[in-house]
Amino acid sequence: MNLLLIASSLFVIALSGALVPGPLFTITVSESVKRGFRAGPLIILGHAILELAIVFLLIFNITPFLSGGRARFIISLVGGMMLVLMGGAMIRGAAGTRLDLSAGGKPSGMHPVLSGIIGSASNPYWVIWWATIGLGYLVSSLKFGVPGVAAFFAGHIAADLGWYSIISFAVSKGRNVMGDRGYRFLLYACGVFLIFFGGWFISGA
Repeated sequence: MNLLLIASSLFVIALSGALVPGPLFTITVSESVKRGFRAGPLIILGHAILELAIVFLLIFNITPFLSGGRARFIISLVGGMMLVLMGGAMIRGAAGTRLDLSAGGKPSGMHPVLSGIIGSASNPYWVIWWATIGLGYLVSSLKFGVPGVAAFFAGHIAADLGWYSIISFAVSKGRNVMGDRGYRFLLYACGVFLIFFGGWFISGA
């Protein structure tokens, strides 16, 4: 796995997670109504700050644990299985899915960066992702040292920034720039990629 592959594969995997509506999606929609396009990037800045802290904690607190062969086997196996299950669920549910930009409620009174931090931390899926898939990829990235971790983080955040910027732009302009068909296509494509990478993780384990 080279640096380009790390970044590109993390981009696809992170995009698959970002596409599924959750607390961060709802916050982005509501804040974009009030603040316009800039709300999306600011919210992802808060999301990125929290995730960078998680990366540092994982590296400095459990690196000795990650270096063991048994730990890498378990992490790769569990992470791969999670990817396959997520990919299958995404493909099954894509057919009747719509991209709803009308939800969101009233904008909060807090800064979008803080909203991004709180919205990320309040999502149970986010915790599960980091405990399985994120940790598995971080283990692989650590083989390349700091450049590997940088590629891991850049690919991951680029997907979140790109998707939520599109959502923020669509809401601020009062129209859907993608449409349901394009949204479903992205879901199908990401589901296939998740299954592929999950199989790769499992075979590597």
